[in-house]
Amino acid sequence: MAQSGKGKLNYRCPLCFMRDLDIDMFYDKDKNEYYCLRCQYVGDEEDILKRNEIIRMKYGAMYKRITDFD
Repeated sequence: MAQSGKGKLNYRCPLCFMRDLDIDMFYDKDKNEYYCLRCQYVGDEEDILKRNEIIRMKYGAMYKRITDFD
C-alpha cells in the first residue's frame, strides 16, 4: 500500500493483520497514538511493533524453498 500521509510511518493494524487483513492505521498527533478504523484498536508505536513482530512468526518459512514432499 502506498503511504498517504497518515502518520510518521505506514503501520498495519496488528489485530486486523492477524486475520490476514491489510489495514493501515491512522495517527493521532494530539494523543501520540495510532488507531484502526476497522477494529477500533488503539496503541502507541512500541505496542504496534511488538505485536507485529509476534505476527511475523506466522510467515517464518515464507522464503524457504520446499523441494522434498515425502
